[in-house]
This record gives sequence, C-alpha cells and structure tokens, in this order.
Amino acid sequence: MKIKDRIALYFTLISTSMLFAVLCTVYFTFMKFLEADFFERLTDRTMVTAKLYLEADEISRDALNTVRHKYLQKLNSEVIRVYDQKNRATFIGDTAQYWTPATIDQVRRKGRLKYTDGQRQVVGIYYKDNQGDFVILASADDQGSHNRLNKLLKIMIFIFFLISLVVLLLSRWVAQKMLKPLQKFMLEVKQAGARNMEFRVEENKNKDEINLIAQSFNHLMEELEQAFMLQKTFVANASHELRTPVTRMMMTAELALSKERDQAAYQKVIASMLEDAEKMEHTITGLVTLAKMDLDLINSKLVPIKLDDLLSKIQTEWKLQKNLKLKITYQNSIDPKPEILANAILLQIALDNIISNAFKFSNNQDVNILVETIKNHLLIHITDHGSGIAIDDQADIFKPFYTRAKEQGHHGEGMGLYMSKKIIDLLKGEITIKNSEHGGCTFTVSLTLISNER
Repeated sequence: MKIKDRIALYFTLISTSMLFAVLCTVYFTFMKFLEADFFERLTDRTMVTAKLYLEADEISRDALNTVRHKYLQKLNSEVIRVYDQKNRATFIGDTAQYWTPATIDQVRRKGRLKYTDGQRQVVGIYYKDNQGDFVILASADDQGSHNRLNKLLKIMIFIFFLISLVVLLLSRWVAQKMLKPLQKFMLEVKQAGARNMEFRVEENKNKDEINLIAQSFNHLMEELEQAFMLQKTFVANASHELRTPVTRMMMTAELALSKERDQAAYQKVIASMLEDAEKMEHTITGLVTLAKMDLDLINSKLVPIKLDDLLSKIQTEWKLQKNLKLKITYQNSIDPKPEILANAILLQIALDNIISNAFKFSNNQDVNILVETIKNHLLIHITDHGSGIAIDDQADIFKPFYTRAKEQGHHGEGMGLYMSKKIIDLLKGEITIKNSEHGGCTFTVSLTLISNER
C-alpha cells in the first residue's frame, strides 16, 4: 500500500472513530432524555389521577371519568390503576389485577417507583388520603419517542457513511498534496546515475523532513561524485604514468635478449631497468599519495587554528630534522595571534611542500616567511633565494607529476605543489607565484582571517 493511501486510511479511521463516538454519545443522551421526559409525564398522570379520584369527593365517578377523558390526553397503551390498602383496584371501572401485590407493596415501601418493563415505562406513587392510603401505578409505551429515535438512528447512519466517504476523499487529496514534493524528489532521484554524478535534487525553503532528505541525498551525491572522481583520476593517472616506464622496460629487456651481449652491456640494461623501476616506484607512491590526499580533503573538518603556533611548529621541525633556517616575520600591524579556519595537518602539509621546494631549489639557503594582513585576508609570503621559476612553467607547476627537479639534479615526483594547491583550494584560499627582481621566487598563500570577522 502506498504512503498516501496509508495516510488517508489512518486519518479516515481516526476521524470516523471520533465521529462514531460523538454520534453514539448524542444518540444515547437523547434516548435518556426522552426516557426521563416520559417518566415525568407518567408521574404527572399519576398525580393528576390522585387529585381527581382521591380528593374530589364531591364529584361523582362518572363526572370524574368524563373530566379525565376530556382534559387528559391518553398516552399510548396507557394503563392506570388505583389500589387500596388490600391491593384491590378501585375508582376506575376496570378492576383487573394488572400489577402483582409484590410490586404494589414495593411502591408502599419506597414511596415512589420507576422502572422499565420491556418497551413500557412504569411509574408508581404511594398516596395518603382521608379516605385511606392508596397506591397509584401508571404504565404506557412511549411509541412516539421510539419512532423519533429510529428516525434519528437512520439519519446518523446516513451522516456517518456520508462523512466517512468525504473524509476519505479529502484525506487522499491532502495526502497527495503533502507528498507531492516527495513524488517530485523520487522522479528527480531516478535521474541520478554513474554517468550523471553531478546531478543534485532541488532543495526547497521549507524546513520539513522531505527537504532534509533532499539535503542528505545531495550530500551523499557529493561524496559519491568525489569517490568516482578519485577512481577516475587514479585510473587515468596510473594508466598514463605507468605505461611509459613499463613499455620502456619491456623494450629494453627484449632488446637485451635479442642477441648475446657482454657483461657490461647486461649491467647497463639492468641499470636502465632499475632506473625505470625506481621511477615506477616513485610514480606509484605519488599516485597513492594523491588518492590519500583527495580522500583526506573530502573528510577533513575545518576548525579555527592559530597561525603563529603552526608556523612556530614548522620552523622548529625544519631546524631539528634538517638543520635548515626558516625565518618568520610578522607585520607590525597584524594581530599577534591571527586565527584562520583550516585543518592544521593539511595546512602544514601544504606549507611544508612549498618550503621544501624553496630549500631544494635554493641549495638549502635561508627561506623567509612574511605574514601580513590586507582587510580580512591573511597573506603568507614564502620567499627563497634560488633561480626563480620561468613564466612559462608557472602555469604547470601545480599539475600532478609535473617536475623539473631532475634537470637540476634533485629528486621529486611532481606531487608536492599539486597537493599544496588542492589544500589551499579546499580552505577557499589562493596561492600565487612571483619572481623576485634580485633572484629567487615568492609563493603567496592567501587565507581568510576569521578573527576580524567577529
């Protein structure tokens, strides 16, 4: 059963149950009211009978009967008896013993008596008179009330089924109206697939459960898209970077096996293959690092960190590990403890990679770091004393596996600056390069300074 049908069914059941309870309450209340009203009418009949028969001594019996039938409206199937002390019917012409002596005695004991005998209602009173003590009993069938109750019951049954049908139809309409955004969401979700990972469902402005589902789905799609991108990037990079050294190794081995060679030639071939194997090892390391880097970027959480503490930690580590001098200078106007929104581990990796390149390409000369602020941005200038970077190469150094380290006698996989760029982009920052007029190069990292936003 669909959700809208279940909602309509539950709402209808609740509504009809309440309606049924209300109708039953009204019916039984009205029934009790009619019953009490008829008892009152019967009581009035007995009192009038007592006044007419017992206190109007000077009026003859025939005259009393004439008054009784003329002025008192007879009830349906009415029976009235007046019993004397010996439980004999008197005054009224019909002397049949209609009620048992036990009932008559019960009226004497209680003074008044009301009860229901089948569809008939009975009222009895004990009346003391100068002629003696009498018991007056009256009984009648309230046929008019029964007819009214039957009509009321039929009307209520008709109303119950009519309202139940209307409530069912209205509840289905309301449920369909409420679930319309969910149906739209389901239709949009069907458009998502492996070839359409950038798809996102529409989020409305209502803060309801459907909007929360849409937000969760979009968040899931973002993570899936990142995962697919990681997979595609890893496969593409691996196929591109590993194919060349593998092909070269195979060609070198086939060439060495094509004919007999001396020991020196075989050693040269093995050395060449070893060089290609080392390059493959560096490439695989770089690929794994890249995949891990992307995964860390996806799962990273940004928190406020103090930049001066991070830079002091980086300065100490470079001095202790490689005995290299890293000079840090803060502009006079800067907050002594600037805060930025970042992941401390990833930001340190980004800065360490830039600093490592600065030492590497300046033959381990001192590297200077200048920290300054412009409006609400924090600028970190990392300057080396190397030969600088050619203008044509500046657009390529942030690409994965791009490196000119071997041309200058250094080792590298071309992954350091690529990872630094990805981290800075994650932090919604910017990284730029500028050659110095006196030689060397300056990398500038721009980040948002959150301490000025408070």
